[in-house]
Amino acid sequence: MTTAVLTVDQVAERLGISRWKVHDLIRSHELVSFKIGRCRRISEAAMDAYVSLRTEQEAA
Repeated sequence: MTTAVLTVDQVAERLGISRWKVHDLIRSHELVSFKIGRCRRISEAAMDAYVSLRTEQEAA
């Protein structure tokens, strides 16, 4: 299984939020990320997990 790795800007665009909000989500550990050198990356699976969790929370 291949998982895409996204930049902060790509995640922001896909979620329709600012890049600063993505950084806030990373700092609060709501969105899992990792670094490659100095570059912050988010797996597509981590972004999907965040969206699923938020959707479940809103439905409850």
